[in-house]
Amino acid sequence: QVSLVESGGGLVQAGGSLRLSCAASGRTLRSYTMAWFRQAPGKERQWVSSISRSGASTYYADSVKGRFTISKDNAKNTMYLEMNTLKPEDTAVYLCAASSLSGILDRTTSYDSWGQGTQVTVSS
Repeated sequence: QVSLVESGGGLVQAGGSLRLSCAASGRTLRSYTMAWFRQAPGKERQWVSSISRSGASTYYADSVKGRFTISKDNAKNTMYLEMNTLKPEDTAVYLCAASSLSGILDRTTSYDSWGQGTQVTVSS
């Protein structure tokens, strides 16, 4: 099983940008479909984006399409989420996840490894 640690969260004004990182250890990210989810207080965990094992295919929730970019560096065993034009409704804990399955995988049940999360707060 792979271990995941997120970083890069923080407080930013609306319209600003942040770059999240998800560092993996124990297994290579080449073996996994990876994803970012987010969870706001009192709400269910929401799928944000996912990326295939090779990194060639990426998928996004409609709410972030055109603003967020997912990527991964298999050599560094790290995944990223570049977030631009942030909105207050993007405020949440962002978590990275790994799955041995293939596909878009927009459900939490598809993932067997999770990080602890990093807080993103967007002020208006």
